[in-house]
Amino acid sequence: MFDVCLLGTGGMMPLPNRWLTACFMRYAGTSLLIDCGEGTQITMRLQGWSFKAIDYILFTHYHGDHISGLPGLLLTIGNSGRTEPVTLIGPRNLRRVVEGLLLIAPDLPFPIQYLELNGDTPVLELKDLVVTPFRADHGMPCFGYSVEIRRKPRFLPEKAKALGIPLPFWKELQKGNTVEHEGAIYEPSMVLGEARRGLKVCYCTDSRPRDSIVNGVKAADLFICEGMYGEEEKQTKAKEYRHMTFQEAATMAKQANVKELWLTHFSPSLITPYQYLDEARRIFPNTKVGKDRMTKVLKFADEENAGVTE
Repeated sequence: MFDVCLLGTGGMMPLPNRWLTACFMRYAGTSLLIDCGEGTQITMRLQGWSFKAIDYILFTHYHGDHISGLPGLLLTIGNSGRTEPVTLIGPRNLRRVVEGLLLIAPDLPFPIQYLELNGDTPVLELKDLVVTPFRADHGMPCFGYSVEIRRKPRFLPEKAKALGIPLPFWKELQKGNTVEHEGAIYEPSMVLGEARRGLKVCYCTDSRPRDSIVNGVKAADLFICEGMYGEEEKQTKAKEYRHMTFQEAATMAKQANVKELWLTHFSPSLITPYQYLDEARRIFPNTKVGKDRMTKVLKFADEENAGVTE
C-alpha cells in the first residue's frame, strides 16, 4: 500500500486550523517528505507517523513557508535515535540554504546527503520509489515531483517449467536479467507476463500553469496541486505572484488526464476554500479541497479499492 498524507495545506503563514505546506508519502518501509513548512512536526505527531523513518526530504523551492520547519524536524529525527543518513533533494543552492538553517540545529547524530537539481532533471530511484522532478514557474528555481511505484511484469513459472529453465535462474529472470546456461540464452520476456500498471502521485505548489507540469503529472492516480486563490477575480494577483487559481489547477488536471485532484497551499485570505470548489469541479469533477492530515491509501489496480480519510 502507498500512503499519502497532506500534513499542511497553508501558504505564506500558518493559521490556527491550517499549518504550512508539507506532504508525506510512505511505501514498503521507505518514507518521503515533500516540503517542510512550519507545523510539519505537529501534524506528523497527530498523524502518529514516525519521524525516525524519514529517508528523503524533497523541496519544491526555498521560500520560508516550504522550509521553515526543517531545523526543528531534523532535531526531532536526531532525538528519535536515527543514525542512518537522511537525503535532502531540491533546486540549486540546497546545501547553502540548509547549512544556514542548521546553525540552530548543530551536531545532528546522522549525516545529511545533498542532491541538488541543476540543468536536466534526472529520474531518481529512491529505494522502491521512482521520483521524477519537473520544472515549475515561480520566478525562482522551483520543481514539482512525480513519485511512482513501478511494477515488474508478473513471473510465469509455468512458462519457465515448460522451457526447462533450472529453478536457480528464475529469480534473475524475474529481476529482468538475461541468463546464459550450457549454451542456452534465456531472456526475461520468455517467462514474464504483460506489463502491470503501477501507482503515480504528483505534487506541485507555487507555480503558474505550464506544459512541463501537465507532462510531468500525466495519468497520475493523484495530483496534489496548489490552489492559492479560489476567486476568479484573483487571476491578476495569481499572475503577479506566480501562483495558481482553483480553475487553473483543475484545467491542468483535465489536460493531464489524472484520476483525482487535491487542491492545497491556500492563501491566508482564503478562509473557506470549499466555497469555490464547484467552480473547479465544473472543469475537473474529481477535485477535492485538501485539509491538514487528509490521507489516502493507494493500492494497485488488481487489489481492493483505495480509501481516503478526510
